[in-house]
Amino acid sequence: MKIIKISALWCPACLITNKALDKYLNENKDIEIVNLDYDFDEEEVKKYNVGTILPVLIFEKDNKEVLRLIGEKNYDEIKKAVGEL
Repeated sequence: MKIIKISALWCPACLITNKALDKYLNENKDIEIVNLDYDFDEEEVKKYNVGTILPVLIFEKDNKEVLRLIGEKNYDEIKKAVGEL
């Protein structure tokens, strides 16, 4: 599985979600992560049609999107959502 994380330096919700996602990734080492910055990676971010609410976590299996989480998420929310895939 791969997670594409789209966030921004100025985004408080991103900071909270980053901490939760880091904890989740430490427990699940087989997940690839791609970090994109909303402001600095504009061309790449446009491909994902993310809108204005950050952060956005896009989960892919076999290069197909299987889940998208939008906005601030805590560890339990991430774990529960991934567990339902």
